[in-house]
Amino acid sequence: MSRPSWKLEAMICWTIIGSHLILSLALLNCLIALRLCQLRTMATQDLVRPSAADADVEDPQLPISAMEVDDKKQKQKPRRSKQKRVASLDIFRGLTVALMVLVDGAGGEWPVIGHAPWYGCNLADFVMPFFLFIVGMAIPLSLKRIPDQGKAVRRVVVRTIKLLFWGILLQGGYSHAPDELSYGVDMKHIRWCGILQRIALAYLVVAVLEIVTKEADLEDKSTAGFFIYRKYYRQWIVAACILIIYMSLLYGIYVPDWEFRVQYDVSPYYGKVFKVTCGTRGKLNQPCNAVGYIDRKILGINHMYKHPAWHRSKACTDISPYEGPFKADAPAWCLAPFEPEGILSSVSAILSTIIGVHYGHVLVHLKEHRDRLKHWVSMGVALLILGFVLHFSHAIPLNKQLYTFSYVCVTAGAAALVFSLFYFLVDIVGIRSIFLPLEWIGMNAMFVYVMAAAGIFEGFLNGWYYKSTNNTLVYWVKKHVFVKVWHSQRVGVLLYVLFAQILFWGIVAGILHGVGIYWKL
Repeated sequence: MSRPSWKLEAMICWTIIGSHLILSLALLNCLIALRLCQLRTMATQDLVRPSAADADVEDPQLPISAMEVDDKKQKQKPRRSKQKRVASLDIFRGLTVALMVLVDGAGGEWPVIGHAPWYGCNLADFVMPFFLFIVGMAIPLSLKRIPDQGKAVRRVVVRTIKLLFWGILLQGGYSHAPDELSYGVDMKHIRWCGILQRIALAYLVVAVLEIVTKEADLEDKSTAGFFIYRKYYRQWIVAACILIIYMSLLYGIYVPDWEFRVQYDVSPYYGKVFKVTCGTRGKLNQPCNAVGYIDRKILGINHMYKHPAWHRSKACTDISPYEGPFKADAPAWCLAPFEPEGILSSVSAILSTIIGVHYGHVLVHLKEHRDRLKHWVSMGVALLILGFVLHFSHAIPLNKQLYTFSYVCVTAGAAALVFSLFYFLVDIVGIRSIFLPLEWIGMNAMFVYVMAAAGIFEGFLNGWYYKSTNNTLVYWVKKHVFVKVWHSQRVGVLLYVLFAQILFWGIVAGILHGVGIYWKL
């Protein structure tokens, strides 16, 4: 069969691009139409709704004393006032989910987007702490509407269980999407830790801490925000205890020599047993750190992540920071698994959520934009400076895999400044329209995470193939619409992720928002 001419391929490519544009315009038109319908409905309700003055007028035929009026008003169910939603929260959450999609889709082609092999901090290394920061920031806002402690704890526990369920299902090995058309996991090798599991742990600890330490509002007219530290001082004491425990274990545990069996089916060393020599304590290198030792002892080496970022280290491959074949003289630990969302590192990750909770307290207690921004920015800059000083002085290096304290400071400071920027642009200046896709993603973050970041939708599409499992709609669009048009694998993959995944799911989330459909845990 002869190969189609380049003209025919060009026609096909531009036809698909045009179809994408038409579909995007159609979806935007649907959103506009839905919004107009909502505005008309709201306008109609405003016309028929009695005014506040009319509502307070009593029937002249039923004279009531002033005391009786007060008693009646107290017995009446208070009308819930609709508070203005802080759009920057949704936009920040949407940015975090979009970054995760970008990292998963384009990180392999662009090392600066993917995780740092060990020390340092790339774009992907900001995703997890950004998630934890915004989860923490939302906790005071959600729990302040639940005065009953028992009910609040039950709600937190139920949400935690849901997060754990979805985390194990999507990252435990059961789902093989989008690359493999199969599902199921051997319980001997199930991965117990992951992104949603870490979020669940941090959320459970910090939300219960918020419930237990929450007191009646203090009458403090200070605009400096320092009274917030006094009001929630017990949370900072807990944060200090967590830091002390983490640092003590990280630098104090003795790490002995250890062995492992290679579990990769495609590896020429499959089934072979290797020994790693350590016999030390206080080391932060790949083979001999306390984080990995604790995970191997508690989780078991078979239940840890089998493709850690250190595979791209210079000691392991000649094409570092890209992933490639291991060197002939690569050390044994290059073949070993490592859990980037492990037990001890997740304990340290709780600090990111506690910092986020503090930012939520500022949002609740300080009412002026200027006071909020002054507090947020000053604390964010201080965290950045502290983290960089610890890193560049070689006291505590930046390391996402170990979740070091310098990493906590730098990423929390960056999250604080990015959120402050969004808050200024969107909630103060009013520049909102260009961030709508991120806002829509943030409103349906769990849905977009499952469909895009976890690859469930692409896995569904890949199930419909022609002759070969490699000949799917996803593969064809990526190759012919993006890679061939730009004559670059790297640029093509990047544009595919930006437009066919992030923008596409932003529009889908916008449609769901328009009809009032949200996936909430």
